[in-house]
Amino acid sequence: MTRRKLPGNCATRLTPVGDVTMIDQIQWLGYGGFMIQGPPLIYICPWRVSRVTFLADVVLVSHAHFEHFSPSDIERVSAPNTLVLANEQVAAQMPNAEVLMPFHSRVVDRARITALPAYSTSSSVHKREDGGLGFLISLNFYDIYYAGDTEVTPEMRSIAPDIAILPIDGMGTLTPESAAELVREMRPRYVIPCNWGAGGVSVADVERFKRLVGDRADVRIPEMR
Repeated sequence: MTRRKLPGNCATRLTPVGDVTMIDQIQWLGYGGFMIQGPPLIYICPWRVSRVTFLADVVLVSHAHFEHFSPSDIERVSAPNTLVLANEQVAAQMPNAEVLMPFHSRVVDRARITALPAYSTSSSVHKREDGGLGFLISLNFYDIYYAGDTEVTPEMRSIAPDIAILPIDGMGTLTPESAAELVREMRPRYVIPCNWGAGGVSVADVERFKRLVGDRADVRIPEMR
């Protein structure tokens, strides 16, 4: 992997070389946070980011709960012209954020980023009217689905991503069991569980999710930081 400076941006861009695949360019930041090395360089819901090596071209924020929307962490990973895409509740608290409405897309460099609804169908923790988002990121011939804080919804049943990043904490979101069932329906090549490592969900729950998925997908379990 080579590194070069972005023109007009103090961020450093990673340019993949050799046999690096898209799944290898996704880094877990802890809990629901991720960094995707494009280009563009995308951060998703950065929270408790301890060290920043590369600044973002784009920051995606799914909803306004503190563990997904941390203004200080967004500032830490941002360059002067970083684009922040978020739902309406987040944008109301962050004037430089651009609202991305459900089913609308934004093209940034090589990536097409489409917002999708993320909500709970059985709990008031993530109400549909709160406007939570998931993101479908089409990049380098891969479709990466970051589900956001959601249970199974009708809107996601038409998605067939190559990589699925799914919550498994069960707090108004998918459980290991329902996430595994969703994998059976979506049939992604790779799955990354998230929303664990900072709460009630343990490594044992993550391993149980992997067993439930079985050989239907390659489950990548990020290392604890």
